[in-house]
Amino acid sequence: MRRREFIVAGALLAASCAAPMAAGGKAFSSDRISVVTQGSGPDVVLVHGLGSSRDVWREMVAAVPGYRYHLVQMQGFGGTPIGESNKTGTIAGPVAAEIARYISEARLDRPAVIGHSMGGWIAMALAARHPDAVSRVMVLDMLPFMGAMFGPPGTTAESVRPVADQIRDRMMASDDAARRKVIEATIATMIKAEDRRAEAVTQSFASDAGMSARSMHELISTDLRPELANVKVPVTVLYVRSPVAPVTDAQMDGFYKLSYANVPQAKLVRIPDAWHFIMWDAPQRFAEEVRAFLDG
Repeated sequence: MRRREFIVAGALLAASCAAPMAAGGKAFSSDRISVVTQGSGPDVVLVHGLGSSRDVWREMVAAVPGYRYHLVQMQGFGGTPIGESNKTGTIAGPVAAEIARYISEARLDRPAVIGHSMGGWIAMALAARHPDAVSRVMVLDMLPFMGAMFGPPGTTAESVRPVADQIRDRMMASDDAARRKVIEATIATMIKAEDRRAEAVTQSFASDAGMSARSMHELISTDLRPELANVKVPVTVLYVRSPVAPVTDAQMDGFYKLSYANVPQAKLVRIPDAWHFIMWDAPQRFAEEVRAFLDG
């Protein structure tokens, strides 16, 4: 390749993965999140889960071309330096607000949003609290009130708070050896494809322990269901039945239907033969669902 061609090719590659520009030509700046873009076409925002990184989307981005993907990274997860604002307080709610600011400053025209796990909760909060910011939402294996899984029927955010407190405090008190053991055991129930587990363990262990603990507390003790009536766009929810869930497929279907009853335009799809990391356990099926979602 001649030198000029090499320079041009390098410039194009850099542009395809560049940090997005806000209004006025300034790069978007945040100490909660960073964003990189890949591809070209209609805008799609991707939000990873707790203790994860934007790398979870790499196969999907390659498999579903024709879009400009905005890959969000929560600062403090996946081995990234923790941002000052993420060192205290809640994470998911403020990150949703920060993504809304990014969409506004980058002048995106109501992008689609796809979120996995905690990222799915963030996507729902974004659509409920900033209903004019997005055009559609896809949630991967996440409930609007995770606390419902930690108590009996009728559990509320207030009644489950002591459980959330205990989980947060236990996570923060764990030393590295105990923490890694818990992460490995947890990931073994979240990813069916055994060859993908090491990457998830590495990302989770490299995440800030305090930020992870506070995020878990927030997700367990915050009930987003009353806000879902504010969501005015189509919502697709892909979910699984966990191998450790003591329920049948039909019971899981009913639980998700009830959880998303307040969403006016909800489409619920259970993905068989996959666990929590749907994008890794069922990549072909996942790519098909993403294409249908984005074309809808």
